[in-house]
Amino acid sequence: MHTTVNTLILGATGSIGYAVTANLLARRLPVTILVRNRAKAEALFSNQPTLTIVEGDAQNASLLNRTAQGKTHIFHGINYPYHRWFGNMDRVTQKIIDAAAQSQATIVFPGNVYNFGNAQEPIREDSQPNPVSRKGQLRVELEDLLEAAAHAGRCRVLNVRLPDFWGPNVLNDGVRPIFENALNGKALPWLINADIPHQAVYTPDAAELIARLMLRDPSASSPYEVWNYGGTTISSIRSWFEQISRLVGKPLKIQLYSRFAINGLALFLPVLREVKEMLYLYENTVLLDDQKIRAAFPDFSPTPMRQALTETLTWFAEHQLKRSFTPSLATSSFALS
Repeated sequence: MHTTVNTLILGATGSIGYAVTANLLARRLPVTILVRNRAKAEALFSNQPTLTIVEGDAQNASLLNRTAQGKTHIFHGINYPYHRWFGNMDRVTQKIIDAAAQSQATIVFPGNVYNFGNAQEPIREDSQPNPVSRKGQLRVELEDLLEAAAHAGRCRVLNVRLPDFWGPNVLNDGVRPIFENALNGKALPWLINADIPHQAVYTPDAAELIARLMLRDPSASSPYEVWNYGGTTISSIRSWFEQISRLVGKPLKIQLYSRFAINGLALFLPVLREVKEMLYLYENTVLLDDQKIRAAFPDFSPTPMRQALTETLTWFAEHQLKRSFTPSLATSSFALS
């Protein structure tokens, strides 16, 4: 196993970047993070002897190049709000490729399902793109950019495609209200349909698999590799919310937002205007086929759901609400309405 891993992580204070940073630090591997807010990073990653924090913006090419020198891996966890994707995600990805080219580092890119639209069959690593949204088309272009750079010998690329994230420090507007509202006894929000299967990944599980892929001997892999990890296929969001309700010991309601409501709110919120074209993901079940990665790591098991939910609720209680959390011992189900 290849263990001389020295990683630059971009997006370390975000959802998946946080989980990957925490995993590599727990392995006592050298990690450098480039962040715009040093105080936020220090609060998330305190007392870590193998961590170096550099303050700055990844769009600063000269700073990025200096920080990337000598690194074996660059984790591309940078994300922008939907309405700022265009003109930012493409530019920063090209700058990351240029920085990786200095030492032919491996870029680790967390992909997603947007490239494939409303896929009727589980998405394989070799499935052909079929985007039905502007953001899906942009994701195709980003992957094409990375693949071309890898095949040109400028860098190596690990493209790990994942479904929706949830877990500690996942603070996007789709996940944060679920766990904060649960802790406060408020209705749990969701879009369109809470009664169909939905695939989602607990970020520490995704980070474990990403770390294992990074630790392999690079000579045993091709310059551009795609791996899918689908996490857990939840039978329905309603049933998932029932598990959360049992843990907090309160019967919680579901607040469903219809297309009509989202269209109205989008008149005032730029981010929701961009969400509108992604609503097919909440009206349909889109799945990743992850047989390849499960076969590669047969000893890997996802965190049990009760444990993962407890860890997430505890993190939100302590970090967001500044209080403790003790899971309820109740085993009876609550009927959510």
